[in-house]
Amino acid sequence: MTRPPSGSTDSPAKSSAEEPALARSLSSRHIQLLAIGGAIGTGLFMGSGKTISAAGPSVIFVYAIIGFMLFFVMRAMGELLLSNLNYKSFTDFSADLLGPWAGFFTGWTYWFCWVVTGIADVVAIAHYVTFWWGNAPLWIPALACIVVLLALNLPTVKAFGETEFWFALIKIVAILTLIVVGLVMIFTGFTHGDGVTAGFSNLWDHGGFFPTGPMGFVAGFQIAVFAFVGIELVGTTAAETKDPEKNLPRAVNSIPIRILLFYVGALVVLMAVIPWDEFSADESPFVGMFTLAGLGTAAAIVNFVVLTSAASSANSGIYSTSRMVFGLAHDGDAPRPFGRLSRRKVPQNALFFSCTFLLGGVVLLYAGESVSAAFTLVSTISALCFMFVWSIILISYLVYRKRRPQLHKASKFPLPGGVAMVYVVLAFFLFILWTLTTQTDTLQALLVTPVWFLLLGIIYSVLRRTPVHQARVAAHHDDVARERAALNAGQP
Repeated sequence: MTRPPSGSTDSPAKSSAEEPALARSLSSRHIQLLAIGGAIGTGLFMGSGKTISAAGPSVIFVYAIIGFMLFFVMRAMGELLLSNLNYKSFTDFSADLLGPWAGFFTGWTYWFCWVVTGIADVVAIAHYVTFWWGNAPLWIPALACIVVLLALNLPTVKAFGETEFWFALIKIVAILTLIVVGLVMIFTGFTHGDGVTAGFSNLWDHGGFFPTGPMGFVAGFQIAVFAFVGIELVGTTAAETKDPEKNLPRAVNSIPIRILLFYVGALVVLMAVIPWDEFSADESPFVGMFTLAGLGTAAAIVNFVVLTSAASSANSGIYSTSRMVFGLAHDGDAPRPFGRLSRRKVPQNALFFSCTFLLGGVVLLYAGESVSAAFTLVSTISALCFMFVWSIILISYLVYRKRRPQLHKASKFPLPGGVAMVYVVLAFFLFILWTLTTQTDTLQALLVTPVWFLLLGIIYSVLRRTPVHQARVAAHHDDVARERAALNAGQP
């Protein structure tokens, strides 16, 4: 629920005395692992083979550049959240700084992002289970996944934190194992296939760093960006984080080293052991790596890791969407029953609502001809919507710097590069949009996505006429006028 910058606890939708409070139960280790889990998306395991095939060794730069840019999005989000500890998530400060329309569009788009991603994860999980249970009807593991994740999220937020802690730990162990095994193969001169010897020279001996040319490098961005969706997840935990002034900065600041290690480090080792042109776009490079190492159970191990990675993504989606709907309900942007908490301070109505939409994944299992094509479409739509949310965070920061310079000056967690860096990142997002026009499948997703925003626009045009929204808009205009007057008068 959005809070006025003055620190007042009043709200047009509901008074603070009546408002149920989320519990601050997520500890430092929960937040740290949530940040890692968010930074290591399912796309690293599922999509890196396709990215390597498209861009060759230049994919190293692709992941590094995307990670570099998104770090500044996270720092902008961190400064904004810590500027007012009444903010529960980025929808709160977007509504406060840009207006109620921004909270509505950001909250529901973020909900849509994770529902779409969750549906893709449910489809993926169902197919991964067939590795061990080949004759199983696909709807059984898909439905079981939704039920299990719902059961894990219903007890307490700490239960979610513990589940995500172990999911993230599995991903970390898998990647670190890959790096260690790969380095051993490199330094021992391991030879495989038709006499190929593992070594860092494989990075440039097969056509150089840009073997597929400039457009191959560009194609890498449109695939790789999906691997980073969820990096902003720690921004939805602000209301349930113990000591946010200490734990949020620590989680955000550790993102660069994690990207260098888990993305760049893993990909460098992969392509040093196996030349880039031997990777298949349809297979996980992790499987090939462990198979070469002589691990007979490589396929089963990687299948389990990717299964847990998809489950981790779906778990994060269920958590974040329920908190978004909970906040939207308190701002009058969603039905009020979704704003109720259980006795354990969990928004169970919002949880059930989001899980209902994940059942769409069960339907997709039987509706599509190609799982790969469906995954590309869904992942592109999801990435586009996430970029909208990231852009709103940056635009909110620009308004914050203009309207509340005193808060920026007093900030203990300021954005490096300030306003100039915001424009650099926004320009980068425009570049990503252009890359999506270069391929037919991603262009289709780009053309379909505006339908979502058109639907939101129609709903909001009706919703804004309600007394609650008119009161919120009036309050926002009053805040802007008061802050402008204070700045003109030279007041802090």
